[in-house]
Amino acid sequence: MSVDAFRLHRRSGGAQVRGRLFYAFLLASLAVGFIALGTLLVDVFKDGIGQLDRILLTGAPSVIEPATAGARPAILATIYLMFLLLFMAVPIGVATAIYLEEYADNQRWYNRLLDLNIQNLAAVPSIVYGILGLAFIVRGPVGIGRVLLAGGMILTLLVLPTVIISSREAIRAIPDSIRQGGLALGATQWQVIWRQVLPAAVPGIATGTILALSRAIGETAPLLLVGALSYISFNPTLLGDFTALPIQIYQWISQDEPGFTLRAAGGIIVLLVILLTMNAFAIFIRNRYQKRW
Repeated sequence: MSVDAFRLHRRSGGAQVRGRLFYAFLLASLAVGFIALGTLLVDVFKDGIGQLDRILLTGAPSVIEPATAGARPAILATIYLMFLLLFMAVPIGVATAIYLEEYADNQRWYNRLLDLNIQNLAAVPSIVYGILGLAFIVRGPVGIGRVLLAGGMILTLLVLPTVIISSREAIRAIPDSIRQGGLALGATQWQVIWRQVLPAAVPGIATGTILALSRAIGETAPLLLVGALSYISFNPTLLGDFTALPIQIYQWISQDEPGFTLRAAGGIIVLLVILLTMNAFAIFIRNRYQKRW
């Protein structure tokens, strides 16, 4: 074996060793994360599985007796918030994605600035959106007060960049041949978008939207800033006081009575079931309906 061949063999052997060490490090890091997550889940399920009863799901909250404490107002408010997000974030997000992908001229400085700001807004902490909502929606020019609608508007601002980005990716994945074929047959650009591009992009848009909603329903800080209460005993309304399931869980954990800690574990299980169901549904839509071009 020549000197050059020996050196090459030694270098390749060293690269393989480093590759195996890096792979082992990744596996160890993954194992640590799974062990920590599994420990937390086991602890929560051990304390909370016995709390899953009809009272927890349909009863009103209580600050006196843990056994009679329910989360009905918080669960209803969480459902209302999800519907508000669907009606506000999805149309605005999809329309913005259509403009940026199908109509906007990327050579224009304002389109590039809009694109850059959307990317940056997706990484802004949720507490910043809460401060913005407190200043402009609750007290400022909008001034609708500390109501459920204000919470929905804040969460809409929070998830809107994610909806726009995921919708753009779904629209961008549609081959240009579909657009060119529609235009060649005499269809207008909007007809091609409405009848060809959007139907093909719906699975990707739906997947991104559901994942964005699952992030929003776990938020607490922005809702607290816009006036979500830790305790209400009545069903929430669009223009009335409200709470949310994460806030109700926090309120139970902050109580001195150990029974409320167990009740909070039951609430965490309910929230986890909602989140996992939404994520599983998003994965199902992606795998079942998304086409591979």
